[in-house]
Amino acid sequence: MSPKPSSLAHQDLSPADYLKKILTARVYDVATESALEPARTLSRRLHNTVLLKREDQQPVRSFKLRGAYNKMAHLTSEQLKNGVICASAGNHAQGVALSASKLGTRAVIVMPTTTPQVKVDAVRGFGGEVVLFGESYSDAYNHSLILQKKEGLTFVHPFDDPDVIAGQGTVAMEMLRQVQTLGADKAAKAGQKAGHIAGPRLDAVFVAIGGGGLVAGVANYIKAVDPRIKVIGVQMNDSDAMIQSVAAKQRVTLSDVGLFSDGTAVKLVGEETFRIASKLVDEFMTVDTDAVCAAIKDIFVDTRSIVEPAGALAVAAIKQYVAKNKTKGETYAAILCGANMNFDRLRFVAERAEVGEEREALFAVTIPEERGSFKRFCELIGELPGGPRNVTEFNYRISDAALAHVFVGLTTQAKGESEKVAKNFSKNGFKTLDLTHDELAKEHIRHMVGGISTLAQDERLLRFVFPERPGALMKFLSLMRPGWNISLFHYRNQGADYGRILVGLQVPKADDKAFVKFLKTLDYPYVEETANPVYRMFLQQ
Repeated sequence: MSPKPSSLAHQDLSPADYLKKILTARVYDVATESALEPARTLSRRLHNTVLLKREDQQPVRSFKLRGAYNKMAHLTSEQLKNGVICASAGNHAQGVALSASKLGTRAVIVMPTTTPQVKVDAVRGFGGEVVLFGESYSDAYNHSLILQKKEGLTFVHPFDDPDVIAGQGTVAMEMLRQVQTLGADKAAKAGQKAGHIAGPRLDAVFVAIGGGGLVAGVANYIKAVDPRIKVIGVQMNDSDAMIQSVAAKQRVTLSDVGLFSDGTAVKLVGEETFRIASKLVDEFMTVDTDAVCAAIKDIFVDTRSIVEPAGALAVAAIKQYVAKNKTKGETYAAILCGANMNFDRLRFVAERAEVGEEREALFAVTIPEERGSFKRFCELIGELPGGPRNVTEFNYRISDAALAHVFVGLTTQAKGESEKVAKNFSKNGFKTLDLTHDELAKEHIRHMVGGISTLAQDERLLRFVFPERPGALMKFLSLMRPGWNISLFHYRNQGADYGRILVGLQVPKADDKAFVKFLKTLDYPYVEETANPVYRMFLQQ
């Protein structure tokens, strides 16, 4: 269940009513007017102008501060004396904590146990009393109601309250004004009077949706001021409570939500936000995890800032919208609604961004288990049409006397290219399975290639440091004796200037001296791990 918003919510406030509330909202005691910046690189790629509303620049790295403070600034002195409470996945929590500090009141913040530590620490840094409970916003919310009654606190809802919605609506107010400023700046640079050039007219604004507070505020302002502008709501494909609710014409409670975009992981949207979104939002879209990871990278390229997953939903949707509708020359705004990213998550984001943008393709390739076939396959990679490609991953463990199954990652230049590459491999005698869109492969199998092999006789295990440059692997393969067989190979590009590679080589004892000479000639740093107990336990018969 959702908390009852203030009684104003039940008066069916119109966009004009909300316009007044937005224009008189008290947010700038704590919030700043965030920049509206063109994403130049992304705009060129999409052949449309993409503008980024930089709510990641707020003191709490999120727009949530606006609504929280506006709500709390309207509380009575008695309510402020007793203190406030909220439930939040993190960004609203920081807004309430900072607002409470500014207004001199106590703030109790109930957060899901899944909240990134960076957000928990930030709330405590602003003076908030953190209570961790449950695995989603809804779980935390239900617990907050118990604490509210027990301690006589005032609940500050993260989205389902007209004052909160009005505070969030100031984002749209700034945005429409800033679009005109962009036109004036353009005119000034061209040596014209500002009046001669209008700013670019926004064709659509893309807004991430969790509980719906931001999209409700933005939609109300835009539809009151310029209803020609489309408002497009965006949700994760595994947390689409608003989309399901609008389709069902009643609020739908999700049994579970995906937690990658923790800022939008809401099982039940608000009553008031649902009412507004149903009437005013022109279109809804969903995006997946890989698309969001790719969008985080796109935003970084243009801003050098790293947003959290929720903050990238709007950009991911713009890319999807352009691809679907084949638009050119239009102007879209994306609200970067938060940047409270857990550092530990960056590893996952970087890995999935390449796949999300289809800049990396993954394959399972079957090659003959015979000497020279590995080298032949590598040569074929170098000859693929479309220019040179980097090998981003190579995992192999000998397991069959006749056939070898290799997990391979390659850079690509365009979407849909993986299918062509797979066909090229198959045409040249290497049976290939395209794994680019296979979740099992991307999440798990790539890390599980290997194990004990009865065929790995006379195996020596070495960790090499290869220079990350073309020809490094071919040098290794060319210097190897034809009689030595590669029984294990593990490599993953990590973005460094050197690649760390684990190699198993079947070298007869009679070739020990020749092997030492090979290592000296190769001149790559290495550590022999044949005697390592971990190797003996998991990889050796």
